Parts: sequence; C-alpha cells; structure tokens
Amino acid sequence: MPELPEVETVKERLKQDVLNEKIKDVKVYYPKMIENVTSKEFINTLIGQSIVDIKRRGKWLIFELTNNYMLSHLRMEGRYYLKTPKDELEKHEYVCFTFESGKELRYKDTRKFGRMFLYPKDDIYTSKELKDLGLEPFSKDLTVSYLKDKYKRISLPIKTTLLNQDIIVGIGNIYADEILFLCGLNPLKKAKDLNDDELAKIIKYTAKVLKNAIKKGGTTIKTYEVAKNVHGGYQTELLVHTKVNTECPICHSIIRKIKVNGRGTYYCPKCQK
Repeated sequence: MPELPEVETVKERLKQDVLNEKIKDVKVYYPKMIENVTSKEFINTLIGQSIVDIKRRGKWLIFELTNNYMLSHLRMEGRYYLKTPKDELEKHEYVCFTFESGKELRYKDTRKFGRMFLYPKDDIYTSKELKDLGLEPFSKDLTVSYLKDKYKRISLPIKTTLLNQDIIVGIGNIYADEILFLCGLNPLKKAKDLNDDELAKIIKYTAKVLKNAIKKGGTTIKTYEVAKNVHGGYQTELLVHTKVNTECPICHSIIRKIKVNGRGTYYCPKCQK
C-alpha cells in the first residue's frame, strides 16, 4: 500500500497542485530518503527547475523537471501535502519543495520507507528502478500468450505471482484478492497451471478492478490519503479483502483469511475452489 490506483490518484492530484511550479528551495531532513545522489546534489540540481509533468510507471511517481526526472516511491506510508512555508513543520515531514509561487510541497512518511531518485532525462527508463518492470495492466500487450510465457515455469501460487512487478505492474495485496475472487481462482493455485481461459480472466478483471479503484480515488483501509483528510472510496466496493468471517456476496459461504507466502489473503472457499 499504496498500489496503482492510489499512486495514479496521487499523480493526478499533484498535477492539479504543482504542475509548472518553479522550485525555489529544497530541504531534506532525512538524507537516507535520497537514494542515488547525495542530498546536497539533489537539492542543488532541483533548485531553479520547474515541474513540467508528472507521470506514473507501476507504483512509481515520475516528476518530469526542466532538465531531470525525479523518481518517487511512496512505499507503505508516503504522502505529499501542499502547504506554505509559513506552516509549521510537522513530525515525519522529511522533504520540502518550496516554489517561487509561495506554495510548498512536503513529503511525509511515518515509516521512512519512501525513496527518491534523481536521473538525467535520457536515463530514466533504463534506470534500475524502471527497466525491469512488467506491463501496465491496461496495456494492449497484456495478452494470454504474454502471461502464458511468463507463468509457464512459475510454481508459486497465483496470489504471489500477481504481486510480481516484473510481470504486471501496480497490483498489490488488496487488488490481488479482489481480482482472484472475480476470476473464481483459488489464491494457492500455481501460476504455471492456469489455462488460457483463466489467464484471460486475470487480464479482464485486473483492468476492471484497477479502473474502478482509480475512479473511486483508491482504497483507504488504514492511513492512505490522496491529500490532507482526503481519502479513497474503493473500500466500500471490496468484495473479499478484509471481509473475513462475513458472507460471500455470491454464494453466502464464509470468507476466510489465510497466509500465502506471508501475505494475508482473503477468499471464498466455495467460489474459489
């Protein structure tokens, strides 16, 4: 958490808030958050550049600047808040971008897991963070033959395989449970054992679930916010995730929770035999 719908929602909100803003100053209060350059290089390179565009690749935010790209991964708890330099610095606000307009974009992360990278424009899609990512879930190249080739040697459960960002990007624990429920697939079934019809269902329901979640602004189960006190709404649409010991919406059996490779997994034992 956050997964693709949450990152997409954050991206669109940031585009409303800071697109075309020119960076006047940068402060880094937790240098380990900056990965591939020193915090001093990060600050000196960003000052004077403008935010030309904001893109998404999988769960990564890509800030296109005048001369560089800044990659940002929110990990578990990362959030961006729009404030002003007059606002008191809050606990866990570790990177602050001050703009010439007087706005200030602050990155807050209670767990300090989020990371930022700075790359020349020519190097962004060959960077180690992006170069091995799989297909976007809405890509026309996401076909049965593509999945068949990727899954043919994978003996791991399909639940675990859906979380593999090298095959399809953006799916995390919440949406994997929802996709598998709609597919009628047991989360423990081995990826290599899926037939063509089952692979086609994964493609169909991956796109459907993620598109619907984006429309609802993502899913807020614990702490996710797209902006200060602005939460996602897809949690009201969840069919099985977090629904342990409640009735299945299709067959009325009791939803169960198991661990699949350490990840809490919700499913219907009747619909997903």
